[in-house]
Amino acid sequence: MSTGFNPRTLLCMSRSWSTILVMTVCWLNDPLCGLAETSFTLPRTSSVTEQQIRDESLYLKEETVSIASRYEQPISKAPSDVYVITDEDIKSSGATDIPTLLRQVPGMEVMQTNSVDFNVSVRGNNQALANKLLVLVDGRSIYLDQAGNVIWKLLPVTLAEIKRIEVLKGPASAVYGFNAFDGVVNIITKSPEEMKGTTLQTAGGEVGTLLASMVQAGTVGNWGYRLSAGHEQAQRWSDQTAPALNGQRIGGLAEYRLSGDGKIRAEAGVGRANPYNGFVREASTSDGHFSQGYALVSYEQRGLLVRGWWNGHFGEANFGVTPVLAPLSSLTDRFGRTDQEHHQNTYDFETRYRFTPRETLTLNIGTNFRHILHSSNILTSRTAENRLGLYAQGDWLVLPSLEMSVGLRYDLDTFISPTLSPRGALVYHVNANHAFRLSGSLAYRPPTTAEARLNVSNHLILPGLPPMTTVALGSSDVRPEQIASYEFGYQGWWWDHRLRTRVTGFFNHISDLIAFRNPTDNPLNPVRPVNGGVADVYGGEVGVEVLMTSWLSGFANYAYQEVGQTSSGLSRRGFPHHKVNAGLRINWSPFRSEVLYHHVGAASYPLADAFTNLAPFFPAGTIIPQEHVPSYNLVNLRLGYLIWRQQTADYVREAEVAVSVFNALNDTHREHPLGDLLGTRVMGWLTVKL
Repeated sequence: MSTGFNPRTLLCMSRSWSTILVMTVCWLNDPLCGLAETSFTLPRTSSVTEQQIRDESLYLKEETVSIASRYEQPISKAPSDVYVITDEDIKSSGATDIPTLLRQVPGMEVMQTNSVDFNVSVRGNNQALANKLLVLVDGRSIYLDQAGNVIWKLLPVTLAEIKRIEVLKGPASAVYGFNAFDGVVNIITKSPEEMKGTTLQTAGGEVGTLLASMVQAGTVGNWGYRLSAGHEQAQRWSDQTAPALNGQRIGGLAEYRLSGDGKIRAEAGVGRANPYNGFVREASTSDGHFSQGYALVSYEQRGLLVRGWWNGHFGEANFGVTPVLAPLSSLTDRFGRTDQEHHQNTYDFETRYRFTPRETLTLNIGTNFRHILHSSNILTSRTAENRLGLYAQGDWLVLPSLEMSVGLRYDLDTFISPTLSPRGALVYHVNANHAFRLSGSLAYRPPTTAEARLNVSNHLILPGLPPMTTVALGSSDVRPEQIASYEFGYQGWWWDHRLRTRVTGFFNHISDLIAFRNPTDNPLNPVRPVNGGVADVYGGEVGVEVLMTSWLSGFANYAYQEVGQTSSGLSRRGFPHHKVNAGLRINWSPFRSEVLYHHVGAASYPLADAFTNLAPFFPAGTIIPQEHVPSYNLVNLRLGYLIWRQQTADYVREAEVAVSVFNALNDTHREHPLGDLLGTRVMGWLTVKL
């Protein structure tokens, strides 16, 4: 949610008699400006009026986004449903991670299972291993092809570095390729100029949570740099068998500014996470670890982008079995080993060019190539895969009030047939304040490496029966999942641009869903992935954002969805029908506070048949997980106090102390049947910008 706060401290501290009235008006409308430390003298001939000050402070600003068309455009002109989380939203939320921030977006499915794992998807596609969302950092894909998921705790970026998060809901394969199945999240970081100075942040609190981060950025002539490092750890919530977290991340960026807003950039980073046992004061790191690194070089100039990057993901850990099944079951690779090792390296090369052959026409063409290498003892063999994509999109101003966007992408892959992903949209502007959007698109998700090459053995030791072994095998015959999506949207500005309303309706037809199934009644036969699942997902979202005064703002949104399914087993979707988000923000200097509310309706998530089939063999007193998850309510609070603030020539220096509360009502709940029991967490924060 963007609230468009615009500081006016320079206007408020004028010593000239001509601005005394202005200062009075400023105080009445914005108490925070009266506490500003920076002084600025307006000339007696200043043309600044009360109305101008009011216009400057009491309106919401429309965001500029790049995620929909891969170039900057007002959000009202975007051919897709886009939502923006701003830097101010991040600072005011008290969130410790990106998935918690995404909870406020209508239509987003956020599922936390323990201190380590989050699963994030869009509009009814939530699963325990979410594999249909494309996540980008500054446009660079971090999607893990091996399992199709995103490990959020490994992202080599701190929250302080993030400028905004753009969320595109709905398929976007026409411009992004295979993995933009149900949506795209683009995490956009601050430039060295925007991040200039030293930013230090530390936090600690319940559930053994410790956070620390440092960002140093600056510019020297045409050169800019940014260095960051962070540490995070948290113990288990309630379930003593659930993973805890001990993780670190570092990153660096250097760029050279060219004439004409061009730039050359090089950057690299790595994130590492280890489960650990015990409380923080007696933490011992386990043998398992997961690491994720990247390196990138890019050139950008006048609509042309050329870049290449490497992503690497490495892991070593013991096979994990759901604690309930541990007395009866154990997992190994095909050689009988109980530990898992995997390595994934991807090499990407991308070119993109945007030009305007006519004043009313913008063309965006591009190509990208990805080379994927997988090596793991849970796969049948080391795998190499190549993907080549070509796309073009045209945005045409048909009439002064009507815009049309048409895109088409052609993808080639080593293991599947070529695919075509089209997208079309019409945006009609009734006037400057009201716009309607109608769009349709087609997208694909290819089988993950695990779905195509998995080889894992499950050993069963049941009382009174001889040992049994079942095998889960991948299949090279499985086809890509496919989604056809249709959307209608409206955005309107009211009350002198102080109130924004948004309405979206959607219908998604998903076919060829992939799920591991036993094709026979014999439980000893191999389990393999098969196509066949079909789901129709439809619903709508409404939202409102309001700036009541320059220091008080709020938002509320509601999402409804329905899923009609013709498949069974693990391809079934678990989904809440109703979700509500609301927030209220107060920025009354030196105080800054926010209250966030999330309601997620009841849902039933499919579990493996093993829980039902093995129920008679569980030890007495074992609580068997149930598919039904009751509704829950989250209230997250943050109160910050600005203890020091100084305006320099280049940026603002400040220090803030804060306290945040996650789940303030202590509505203990699980967000998945196998998830940990989440309770309240209280944390203290110190943030210093030097």
